[in-house]
Amino acid sequence: MSRKVFYSFHFDNDNWRAGQVRNMGVVEGNQPVSGNKWEEIKQSEAAIKRWIDDNLKDKSCLIVLIGEKTSERKWVKYEIERAWELGKAVCGIYIDRLENSNGEQSLKGKNPLPSYIPTFETEYRLSKYAYNDIKNNITNLVEKAIQVRKTYR
Repeated sequence: MSRKVFYSFHFDNDNWRAGQVRNMGVVEGNQPVSGNKWEEIKQSEAAIKRWIDDNLKDKSCLIVLIGEKTSERKWVKYEIERAWELGKAVCGIYIDRLENSNGEQSLKGKNPLPSYIPTFETEYRLSKYAYNDIKNNITNLVEKAIQVRKTYR
């Protein structure tokens, strides 16, 4: 069964890496927002919250793509809290081993999720193997997150 997910990540640092995960096509994710549309949305905190809430509505899971500074991001924290409030499953994927547009990996970031939320971390150091490992495990991670969420209703 194909699940619909919302991806949460630190845009400035990890947009390229997030795009790689989105493009895996394993789960149906939210579409990237265009630069012009984002300029409209980010005019107020209320508009950002409304955009996040609207995008979470029909999703079964929030996937937090954990990069070097993801845990420090205000809107990532809001997305995690809001997804849980709405009864959505939540999980995390470490993306530090995926390369950015310059072919660079990043430092491993701090996990912003509570300890009972499932996360996935590849054991592979090379980006092409890390990519395949994430692709091969993302569906099971989402299903595990959905099962965990059922225990916390």
